[in-house]
Amino acid sequence: MMVFLIVCASVAIAVAVAVPILVFAIQIFVAAPTRQLSPQAAGRPGFGVIVPAHDEEQGIASTLQSIRRELTGSDRLVVVADNCSDRTAEIAAAAGAEVTSRDDPTHRGKGFALDHGLQFLIGTGAPEVVIIVDADCQVAQGALSRITSLAASTGRPVQAAYLMTPSRSGDLSPIRNLAWFTKNYVRPLGWLKLGLPTQLTGSGMAFPTHLLGSVRLATDELVEDLTLGLKLALQGRAPLFCPEAVVTSQFPDDVGAEKSQRTRWEHGYLHSIITHAPRLFSESIKRRDLNLLGLVLDLIVPPLSLLIVLTLVSLIQGTLVSLWTGTAAPFVVSFVAAAVFVLAVLVLWFRFGRDFCSAADLLKVPLYVLAKIPLYLKFILNRQRVWVRTNRDSR
Repeated sequence: MMVFLIVCASVAIAVAVAVPILVFAIQIFVAAPTRQLSPQAAGRPGFGVIVPAHDEEQGIASTLQSIRRELTGSDRLVVVADNCSDRTAEIAAAAGAEVTSRDDPTHRGKGFALDHGLQFLIGTGAPEVVIIVDADCQVAQGALSRITSLAASTGRPVQAAYLMTPSRSGDLSPIRNLAWFTKNYVRPLGWLKLGLPTQLTGSGMAFPTHLLGSVRLATDELVEDLTLGLKLALQGRAPLFCPEAVVTSQFPDDVGAEKSQRTRWEHGYLHSIITHAPRLFSESIKRRDLNLLGLVLDLIVPPLSLLIVLTLVSLIQGTLVSLWTGTAAPFVVSFVAAAVFVLAVLVLWFRFGRDFCSAADLLKVPLYVLAKIPLYLKFILNRQRVWVRTNRDSR
């Protein structure tokens, strides 16, 4: 009986790891052959852009310039100068934006700034669609019009492809660049081809104004954008991905700032899996909602480096249990999952990754994973709970 229970537990662990691996692989395999254009509605209504900004005087003028070239007569551009101690508000006003300032040091974070900006828009004549763009981003030509049209025609949130300019700061940067591109472009593209929704990733997001006003924005969540998308999905309005609309940013040059940014993102994401995935899964079954199920399956795929760690742990424990008990099932399940994962990574690199990293760079993946392990241990022992601005002063 004891051996039977150990085998069952080992198989259960292997299956639990195999599920996100299978989701990851399906997304990669489906995305790989060709790009699929998202639907394009004819014409667009007026939109308002909210730019939350906390001490962004160095780069905000360039961001606003990239947004302003997209605006027509009825469009609005609002900068929320949130708890700023620099010249952000002055520079934004000089760049032609409407500026509203917020001074509340006890309530810090992007969610509070977005709520303030939305209330400002509503109080002064809100347009049909509201777009959120971070203060350190560049908007590609036509991106705002495309996501506005799609949001207005579908009544759903729309997420542009939020990408990072490839960085060469550090030996592991090529792998980091590919990991980001995979998370924010390749995987959403695969789900789009299957008719499934995406997560909100933080910048380049368009919402029908009435929809954005139906949820509470003023929160101190570390990944408030992801949580916002999940809340709207529970209302039957899961976000859509629009790969043709591109918004770009860049990783911080400073190693400490990049580490702080990565910790906030990944700790917030892992916390969201734990807190939101069970309810989303339950609701998707109860409602028989394929969109909600697709979103929760996408959500349970952890960051790539952690998925590698889990794959190795599953394979090792499956092998040891099979050798000890003489039962092949734990090894077979964990080995097949590992093989599928390796194949998916090879397809990912061959189809999308060669512009980001060479075959030699792939050999550094173990170093990349080892460098991330302290971040995951910190999540268990001392998870980051407070929003901290990423320092970009070195730009």
